[in-house]
Amino acid sequence: MDANALRPIEVFCAAVEAGSFTAAAHQLGITPAAVSRAIAQHERTLGVRLFRRTTRSVSLTEEGQAYFAPCRQALSLIEDAKRSLSQRQTKPRGRVRISVPTTYGHSRALAVIARFSEQYPEVEVEAHVSNRNVDFVSDGYDLVIRAGELADSSLVARKLEDATLGVFASPAYLASHGTPKTPDELARHRVIGFVRPSTGRVLELLFKDKGGAPFEISAKPALRCSDDFLGCLTLAREGAGLVQAFHFLAEDALARGQLVEVLKRYAGRSRPFTLLQPAGRIPSLAVRLLGDALVEQASRR
Repeated sequence: MDANALRPIEVFCAAVEAGSFTAAAHQLGITPAAVSRAIAQHERTLGVRLFRRTTRSVSLTEEGQAYFAPCRQALSLIEDAKRSLSQRQTKPRGRVRISVPTTYGHSRALAVIARFSEQYPEVEVEAHVSNRNVDFVSDGYDLVIRAGELADSSLVARKLEDATLGVFASPAYLASHGTPKTPDELARHRVIGFVRPSTGRVLELLFKDKGGAPFEISAKPALRCSDDFLGCLTLAREGAGLVQAFHFLAEDALARGQLVEVLKRYAGRSRPFTLLQPAGRIPSLAVRLLGDALVEQASRR
């Protein structure tokens, strides 16, 4: 039985044990809609109804009850076999799939992955560099790095770093439009905004007042970038306006004189980056070592 065949069985068993599609989704690190689609597709494949669905609850049909016990037993046997193999394995090999956002990927994670790949040539690493939130089960990832605060989840989360933010513009833009002295003055400037892929909304700007209290501004952007935040920095370097970005993204352009940081008195806010793994899944040695390498590198900053 291949991995594609096992995934709907894993989703089915999780839904039975959790008591609802929503609870199963939290357990698996996917959306309730993804759980519903996986089960509906599996029912079509089997040609039977596994669940009775109402607007308030789901319950097993007679066929679903008969199907659950052997499925649970099969998954338990596979989990036991993986655990035994993982404990015996002394040299990492196999495949690791990791999804990273573009900002953290280009500036942080890909360098770690490159060194890891050289150190462990028998491990095949597939890096998905994108700002799309992936599902562990339906998309088949072992590790995911996500930015921002996380919703309550049963995923295993390991903090990588709290990345500090600053506001930047090119010398040419500041010479032409002036330098803002307070965040309120951004309303009179050209602001470059980033559209958050998960919500379709422009990211708010984060600041601290002179007393250290945090506050946010929802500036109306003159320009917007979606999907890849690095486009916002490119626009800023080209003199298109002001952008709030992570310091680690702007440091090279600052060193070259392509960007200047403004509003430093109101800086100090940050956004977290977190490494996630699905709970209840026994990671291979390769997955464990790559996760440890990412966390260790982040701890040195």
